[in-house]
Amino acid sequence: MITKFKKAKKPSSFQAWFFSALLIILFLVIVGSLIFSNLRVNQKRTELTAKIEKLKEEIAVLGERNQALQSGIAQTYQEDYWKEKLYEQGYVEKGEQQVVILPPKEEEVEKEEEKSFWNPQAWWEWLKDKVK
Repeated sequence: MITKFKKAKKPSSFQAWFFSALLIILFLVIVGSLIFSNLRVNQKRTELTAKIEKLKEEIAVLGERNQALQSGIAQTYQEDYWKEKLYEQGYVEKGEQQVVILPPKEEEVEKEEEKSFWNPQAWWEWLKDKVK
């Protein structure tokens, strides 16, 4: 006995169109998500490269500052440096005299401002003197 095989039904044109449209949409969604993620990665890369450049500049500035501080430390080992610092603080070697020049007193400056015609306090003082 020979069995008869049933032939597979051909999908209808609507089913074939729907399945192919579904595959195309799925393909476009996958490609779109890959493009979107690639754009995000590129944006993040540009941000990080800018940050790297900024940090390199900061490292260079800090390196220069470090060298300046190292030279300052080396300068403190010299005896002339310590003599100068002690002199600035008011210490004097034996046999030397230190001269200090004081700035003008602030009271004199304030009195000159009070004598100004446009100063309302000067008017008040003038009236007090006239009343007495």
